[in-house]
Amino acid sequence: MNKDLFKNRYDVVRIIIAVFAAVFLLRLGYLQLFEKKYDRIAFENAIKELEIYPTRGLVYDRKGELIVYNEAIYDIMVTPHIAKTADSAKICSLLRITMDDYSARMAKARAYSTRKASVFMKQVSLEDYQRFQESQYLFTGFDGQVRTIRKYPHHCAAVILGDVGEVDDNQIKNSNGYYKPGDYVGKSGLERYYEKELGGTQGKKFIYVDVHNREQGSFADAKYDTAAKAGDNLYTSIDIKLQEYGEQLMQNKKGSIIAIEPETGEILCMVSSPGYDPNLLCGAIRGENFKKLVFDSLEPLFNRATMATYSPGSTFKPMVGLISLNERAQGEQYTVPCNGFYAFAGMSLKCSHHHPWATNIEYALAQSCNPYFWQTFRNAIENPKFTNIQESYGTWSDFCRSFGLGSRLCIDLPSEARGNIPSVNYFNKIYGEKGWHSATIISLGIGQGEILVTPLQLCNMYAAIANQGWYIKPHLVRNMEEVHAKKNIKVTLPKNNATIDPQWYIPVNEGLRQVVESGTAIESKINGISLCGKTGTVQNSHGDHHSVFAGFAPKDHPKIAIAVIVENAGFGATYGCPIASLMVERYLNDTVAENRLAKQKKMIETNLIQKYQQGKNMAITSGH
Repeated sequence: MNKDLFKNRYDVVRIIIAVFAAVFLLRLGYLQLFEKKYDRIAFENAIKELEIYPTRGLVYDRKGELIVYNEAIYDIMVTPHIAKTADSAKICSLLRITMDDYSARMAKARAYSTRKASVFMKQVSLEDYQRFQESQYLFTGFDGQVRTIRKYPHHCAAVILGDVGEVDDNQIKNSNGYYKPGDYVGKSGLERYYEKELGGTQGKKFIYVDVHNREQGSFADAKYDTAAKAGDNLYTSIDIKLQEYGEQLMQNKKGSIIAIEPETGEILCMVSSPGYDPNLLCGAIRGENFKKLVFDSLEPLFNRATMATYSPGSTFKPMVGLISLNERAQGEQYTVPCNGFYAFAGMSLKCSHHHPWATNIEYALAQSCNPYFWQTFRNAIENPKFTNIQESYGTWSDFCRSFGLGSRLCIDLPSEARGNIPSVNYFNKIYGEKGWHSATIISLGIGQGEILVTPLQLCNMYAAIANQGWYIKPHLVRNMEEVHAKKNIKVTLPKNNATIDPQWYIPVNEGLRQVVESGTAIESKINGISLCGKTGTVQNSHGDHHSVFAGFAPKDHPKIAIAVIVENAGFGATYGCPIASLMVERYLNDTVAENRLAKQKKMIETNLIQKYQQGKNMAITSGH
């Protein structure tokens, strides 16, 4: 009996020990399984992780003048899981918002993360921010944050410089946690293209906080902190004074100006008109102003210099001449009678100029003789050394492409149009392999028809002509300064060679000089500067002709190539050429001669947009 009792007691003790052991093991396992979670929760409750935003890189013009800088802004941040006990009523009163607004902002913050800080209210005034800081101890889970926005002191070059705006959902999603709501990135222009360089790299800072979310010092003596890496400074090729002058000349006009330094490919200015002040897209006003610009019928956000495409018109005639000379389809002294019309393949094409017969290519360029270049184009396409038009036209179009036409030049901006040099396959599909000949595509001979160029491509073509057969890809940044490494990186790009023999540029460039000295652009002659170029009056199916000029100066050792397109402005000599000549004079002489100030005044004050809009309204009211 006693023996059985002892045994029963022993069993009970064993069971009790086993139960305690099991509980201990379960507890140990539980702690091991979830210790990371507990550590993380403890870490987050005691230690705060702060984003350290880098200083965005500065931007300078080619002469070292600051054209983009940073200005401080003030955000209120919130970490939702800590902010549960915050005095919401007082926050609303201090920041002058309603409770509904407070709830909406908190809901947005929670949707991003309950345990990570995000922007509760962005870009508050300095006054509100200072009042918030004074009472911050009352707002558990809320913090202040100082960041910067961009400022553009010259109020111009918007399509070049671009703007900075808040990241969107896709950018946040694709950033692997780097970006969060309220962060800023480049949205357009250089700000977007060089975002990686300008933006720098965010850093991290870990600090102790008390139960009221007040800072109590660095965690682990800043062992785990990482410094922010400042953005690189950009030194652009832009001459900001020339840019300002170009925008002044193009005010109240639609079109563009692009100027390139032929020797380097550096872009001196890029005007797209109508334009806008880049400061309109800075800070809290960005959203509202962006909508206005998007819906503006004049499309100020559209960069006409790189995205608009036009028929080049008579500015393309030097190319037609170069190809025919290079292919020995005709000589320099080739003569074409000009009696006011051109008869070919049953067609009678009217010449738009009145002048004596074109006895050589120089005079033909100076007088912009259409019959001469129709025949010159025909000579190249019907060159007996080729067996068929596919072979001759294919060779002709390849020459054009060697000047960068018909494809993107890959400038350092986010968007650029291709233009168009129609291919052999294009015409074969339309007419059949046996169905087209030189007469079918004769309009190409004077830069009309299917040929399309961007102003950038047109200017680059003339830079190549100025260099007598080569160009360097147009670009906007000359060098970058890595601030953190105290190192300068110079942008170097290779030459691109056009496939025309250099000897043929001599007569063509002389003809371009005569255009301004004694030809269609004589009224834009500049004393002391040998401006070479070509006027163009480009047909436009949507209104008045476009006024175009492209050229370079001086003739020997050229310093600037330029292309100007003024939409719906008529003859090339009326607006395109005067504006180009003023730009060239201003760049090379740093001033405009007194005897040309009246021309400058006229270009600045003429409102072609108003004139064109009135013409459209009259056409509507008259039933046309």
